[in-house]
Amino acid sequence: MKKIIFFAICLLAAGSVSAQGYYYGHRRPVKRSAPRNQSNDFYRVRVGVAGGFNFADAVDSYNSNYSTGSITAFHVGLTLDVPIAYPVSFAPEVLYSQKGYSAQTTDGNLTQRSNFIDVPLLAKFRLSPNFNFVVGPQISFPISTTNTYDDGFNITAKDHYSTTNDRTVLDGVIGVGFDINPNVELRARYTIDFQQTDDNAYYIPGYRNEVFQLGIGFKFQ
Repeated sequence: MKKIIFFAICLLAAGSVSAQGYYYGHRRPVKRSAPRNQSNDFYRVRVGVAGGFNFADAVDSYNSNYSTGSITAFHVGLTLDVPIAYPVSFAPEVLYSQKGYSAQTTDGNLTQRSNFIDVPLLAKFRLSPNFNFVVGPQISFPISTTNTYDDGFNITAKDHYSTTNDRTVLDGVIGVGFDINPNVELRARYTIDFQQTDDNAYYIPGYRNEVFQLGIGFKFQ
């Protein structure tokens, strides 16, 4: 019994000394950080750059059975992420993007590459801390088109056209992104024209561009 009382007195004394230490500032309590919340970093405006591959072909506006071969091209440009309300943000971009197709013609194998300035105006939804979904319209400004013909071995002709006077095209965009870390994102997107092309410089006027994009983005705070 005496041992129990002595042990209790020791505990009370230790508690009293500890309390006095906190009161007189000899010891400071350890601050514990709050649990990390996935929305902590959401409300930051971020600018960045992005680039990658385009896998492009064409869809005929008048003939659903018409098909073309695809070409491999590229896109590169600037990105912006403006938070609105968790988990939605506004994500406009300005991209230099190549589109086109390949086809068999009476003049040989045709490869058409068209250069555009694309301006996606996207709604971005953060579905998890590292995964997002984007959807929205895109305005495409035509710059130029190059038609290259070959016989299977050599280039037989190459025609270059300015398309800056052609009308702008309204597209649709849908895609996903995966954040490797807060500053690096892997991107996959699909875009398609809502309007057919003008007649200028195109071998098959009236088609719509279709593009699958794979790329990487770098974001800066």
